[in-house]
Amino acid sequence: MKHIKYILSSALLLFMTASSYGCNLKAHTKEKATLITPYASKKTKEQYVKIALLLDTSNSMDGLINQAKAQLWDIVNEFTHAKCGTNVRPSLQIALYEYGNDNLSSREGYIRQVLGFSNDLDEISEKLFSLTTNGGEEYCGQVIHTSLKQLDWGKNADDLKMIFIAGNEPFTQGKLDFRDAATNAKEKDIIVNTIFCGNYEQGISTLWKKGAMLTGGEYMAIDHNRQVIHINTPYDDIIIRLNSKLNNTYISYGSMGMRKKELQYAQDANAANLEEAVAVKRAVSKSSRLYKNSQWDLVDAAEADEVVISELKDTDLPKELQGKSEGEIMTYIKQKKTEREEIQKKIQELNAKREVYIAEHQKEEIGELENAMLSAIKAQASRKNFTWD
Repeated sequence: MKHIKYILSSALLLFMTASSYGCNLKAHTKEKATLITPYASKKTKEQYVKIALLLDTSNSMDGLINQAKAQLWDIVNEFTHAKCGTNVRPSLQIALYEYGNDNLSSREGYIRQVLGFSNDLDEISEKLFSLTTNGGEEYCGQVIHTSLKQLDWGKNADDLKMIFIAGNEPFTQGKLDFRDAATNAKEKDIIVNTIFCGNYEQGISTLWKKGAMLTGGEYMAIDHNRQVIHINTPYDDIIIRLNSKLNNTYISYGSMGMRKKELQYAQDANAANLEEAVAVKRAVSKSSRLYKNSQWDLVDAAEADEVVISELKDTDLPKELQGKSEGEIMTYIKQKKTEREEIQKKIQELNAKREVYIAEHQKEEIGELENAMLSAIKAQASRKNFTWD
């Protein structure tokens, strides 16, 4: 499972190297004057990193999908600490496509958008776990074309936009030429990174490396079926227990409230069913700034804008808050917020100790390819204007 971690963490490292352009751009351009309102004054211009994962779901790709499920939380946990310049904390959005599956429409090129760009971590996890494999034709050029056309990549020059496509058939299959897709991506300032599931040289001969080079992306080859044993630590059980307490600080509201809260529990279970360590990583993600649920949780909603409380109907509230005054509701929300922050802080503190423990007990398992690739990217990142804290 460690290999998908390098795929996803490569996205983060590429984020550091490429996003410095966005940081520098901000420093040298003047924004047009805008009318300042009470609400607008609270908000700063948001910067995004948009990552589209294009995953081959043909019969041979079960290992790839399982790794993606397990390692989603690694990218979130690393990205939590990213900073552009001195103050800006970029937001992460992930989109998901599957291709090469016989269950998909042949008219669509055996391609399906599973999820458009989303920052809803529970939803992203749910969609990953919904993927199944089944034969098919794998059209790399067409799935890249489709993602470029369908997704809302935005027009902000400061945003970092990346595609990660993974598969094991020749990059040239299908009617749409990958070179045309690469040209289109480059025009949109989107980096295409390719992950060949198989022998490194075979990936080169089947033009996976070429597909990455055309946009300045990275080419990687992995053993997608390799199983990596996670290291259990003395802090895991405590973090998992704290995660249960953390869930109790969420106050569902509105039409989607109960369904989203059930989804939260379901994705906890999905992570735990993979391995205990995955459940721990998810709990750490839930204690981070990137796990926000203002659309269904009153604590996050009130933090984003307290006006939402006065606009809710009594029937939109959970039973324990129905019939309560606005002041009583706000007191309850503030109590839950305090509880949540305390739990999140404890999880972060325990995770810091957990990471030290893992570093001390983990044997060197990085292959020469991955080690060389990561070293090169880190060297480039050190010359850029990105920091991690």
